[in-house]
Amino acid sequence: MENNKKMKVVILAGGKGTRMLPLTNEIPKVLVEINGKEFLYYVIKSLQKAGYENFGIVVGYKKEKIEEFLKRENFQATLIEQKEQKGTGDAVMCAREFAGKDDFIVLGGDGLWGLKDLKQMEKHDNFNYISAIETESPEKYGVLIEENEFLKEIKEKPKEYCGNLISTGFYKFTPEIFEALQKVDLSPRGEHELTDAITMLAKEQKVKILKVKEFWKDLGNIKDIEPVSDFLKKN
Repeated sequence: MENNKKMKVVILAGGKGTRMLPLTNEIPKVLVEINGKEFLYYVIKSLQKAGYENFGIVVGYKKEKIEEFLKRENFQATLIEQKEQKGTGDAVMCAREFAGKDDFIVLGGDGLWGLKDLKQMEKHDNFNYISAIETESPEKYGVLIEENEFLKEIKEKPKEYCGNLISTGFYKFTPEIFEALQKVDLSPRGEHELTDAITMLAKEQKVKILKVKEFWKDLGNIKDIEPVSDFLKKN
């Protein structure tokens, strides 16, 4: 792949965001307004600033609202429909045709990263990458077990302490991710988990960890709105 060709970016935006109710009764989570703009606006703008321009947005719940938003803001993106909410693994699988045979970037539409972090993810090599940050409450996230900058495994919301390095939901994948996803069984909650496919690749030493250099802001639930709003006002 030529180094001057920017990687395609897949934004996962299909979920309802039940932890955002009642705000998400009529809109998908990524369209929750912060300081007068939809959250997805900040996500796309920061990606554009980092030099990315080819976006695929995986949509599902209230997808027509995202269509209206893109038109209103004059953003160009390919909409990829996830017909059923079968997990993040399924959402990435839906983007297979959009990604083609090239490496590509995936991120949750409910997260914001610094420009350095967005840029550093574009790695033109044969490895997959996962963005990580240290936190004081790792039990709420997928904890990353690391060995010499390689990912060993992901422990999802562990009951016992096993480290404080967590996934921020931002990745660079090679097309190998699709082969791994095809092998993944449904999880106990009836979903195709992206983390299971990543763990599969990690066992073959194909996944490296990239630590956040600037920042990561997560719009996980209603309580996050105020801190994210304050952060955006300052930055």
